[in-house]
Amino acid sequence: MHYSELSGRTIVVTGASAGVGRATAVALAGMGAKVCLIARKSQGLLDAKAEAESKGAKAIAIAVDVADASAVFAAADECERHLGPIDIWINNAMATVFSPVAEITPEEVRRVTEVTYLGYVHGTMAALNFMRPRNRGVIVQVGSALAYRGIPLQAAYCGAKHAIRGFTDSLRAELIHEGSEIALTTVHLPAVNTPQFDWARTHMDAQPRPVAPVYRPEAAAAAIVHAALRPKREYWVGNRTSLIILGNIVAPSLLDRLLARTVEAQQTKRPANADRRENLFKPVDGLHRVNGSFGIEAAANAIAVSEPRTRIAAVIGGALIAAILGAFIGRATRHRRIGRR
Repeated sequence: MHYSELSGRTIVVTGASAGVGRATAVALAGMGAKVCLIARKSQGLLDAKAEAESKGAKAIAIAVDVADASAVFAAADECERHLGPIDIWINNAMATVFSPVAEITPEEVRRVTEVTYLGYVHGTMAALNFMRPRNRGVIVQVGSALAYRGIPLQAAYCGAKHAIRGFTDSLRAELIHEGSEIALTTVHLPAVNTPQFDWARTHMDAQPRPVAPVYRPEAAAAAIVHAALRPKREYWVGNRTSLIILGNIVAPSLLDRLLARTVEAQQTKRPANADRRENLFKPVDGLHRVNGSFGIEAAANAIAVSEPRTRIAAVIGGALIAAILGAFIGRATRHRRIGRR
């Protein structure tokens, strides 16, 4: 893979003011891409733009709430006017609430859904408006292991991530039917050390945290860049992501019990302060950065594997295990029959 392939290409990144989105935008800028950063209005968005420009890239920042479809479409127009034809669109913006379902409000679920799910729908539609007439382009959906498997305390977020996968699968089939040259890829991430754990709304008594193992946003950004250049159906990043997805296919009931334990694993021992600032309905100034508060345990690198290879390996592994078990059971049965004679 030659990162020089990104030089001069126009790339849109949503949720670009912090975390994975910011790390991705800065990485792309360092590879010579022209970057359009989209996020809600904040100093963090301007700082992210300045950081991208410091890499020598041309960058623009557009303050948009991705829940607003017309604003996203207008941002796409502005991006094309200033940077040229959009080559790659990366949907990344998200919001979440840490809460049992019994305590979350309908308004909170709606807001998480509007940002995390509909934000991707709006971004995808905006990208297609420009890519379809040219019959080229790449759309990258930043997903999660939680798109396959829900966990406690994040029902609204997990539901939105599941919805993205359903929407994306439907669109992929439509593009194939059309014979389209537009590529559609999803990068499913593990737990990443981003500021979301510092500013996400929570109804818990303790401060939220990512479920270990945790990775640096730069590791996620590297996988996203790879997917943009070499789009496959899906990429699964980090060993835990593959284990969760495949485990949910093989033994979902067992996984129910195992993941029930993550209620404690998603909380620190520090109390959630009453004056905690959260960004669900409006951005929080002063906390926008790439990394969150768990850098000491965050891994710098993560293996990204394409989903077809992982599934094939799992099928082969399962078949081998079944064959071995079958041979073992068959031998035991024969011995029992011999013993009866």
